[in-house]
Amino acid sequence: MDLKIKNKIALITGSTQGIGLASAKKLCEEGAEVIINGRNKEKLEKAVLSIREEFPEAKINGIVADLKTVEACNYLISKIPHIDILINNLGIFEPKEFEDITEKEWIDMFNINVMSGVRLSQHYLSKMINQDWGRIIFISSESAFQIPKEMIHYGMTKTAQISIARGIAELTKGTNVTSNSIIVGPSNSEGVSEFIKELASSQNKTFKEVEKDFFENVRPSSLLQRFTDVEEISNMIVYTASSLSSATNGAALRADGGVIQSAI
Repeated sequence: MDLKIKNKIALITGSTQGIGLASAKKLCEEGAEVIINGRNKEKLEKAVLSIREEFPEAKINGIVADLKTVEACNYLISKIPHIDILINNLGIFEPKEFEDITEKEWIDMFNINVMSGVRLSQHYLSKMINQDWGRIIFISSESAFQIPKEMIHYGMTKTAQISIARGIAELTKGTNVTSNSIIVGPSNSEGVSEFIKELASSQNKTFKEVEKDFFENVRPSSLLQRFTDVEEISNMIVYTASSLSSATNGAALRADGGVIQSAI
C-alpha cells in the first residue's frame, strides 16, 4: 500500500532502538526522508547503518541530542529547519515505590517524556499549519489509563501526552495537520526485554515463564496475552503519520493488545 508520504521529512525522537527504530525503518520503506535521534553517538550511528543495510536507498540521518533539556531541544531544532512528520517517541520508565521517588526524578521523567515533545511541537506546529500539511504523534502508553502503582511518575507523563496531543489537535481545525497519540501496550522493545530478562535471571526462570506470569498477574486484562512486537506498533504509527490518516485527528489510538478494558 502506498501511504503517500514519499519525500516527506520525518523526525523520530528516541529512535536508536525499539519502537522508534522500527518506525524509522517503515518510514524509509515508504520513501520518506527520516531523521532519527538519540543521546549516544555510537548507538545512533549503528541504528543509521542498520537501516541503510536493510534499505540501501533509504534517506536516513541521525542527530545526537539528549532532549531532556531546553538547550538540547533547541540544538536539534537548529539542525532541522523543516519537517512534515514529528513522532515524539522519546521516553523512559523506572519501576519505583511512590514514597521513594525524589523530586528530581519526577522532574526528569516529566522533562524527558513530556517536555521534549512539547518543545518540538511548539516549534514545528506553526510551520506545518503554514504549509497546510503535517503530522504530530505522541507515543503514549496503556499506563496513561491504568496508572501502574509501581510507576506512578511514568503513568503521569503518559496521561499528559494524551492531553497535549488532543489540545494541539484543537489548534489544527480546518487544516491538513493532525495531532494524535498512540497508546502502546506491553511490548518487546529493548528496554522492556532487558528488564524482563533481568527479572527472569533473578528468579531463575525463563523469559517465557516470566512473560506468562506477567500477563496472568500484572496485566491479566491483555487480550493478546503476550508482549507486542515493535513492528506491530510501528504499523499503527506509520499509518497515522501518512496521508491516508487524514480523517484521524485528536485521537488516542490503541495498539495495546486489548489491555485497556473499555469500549471507548
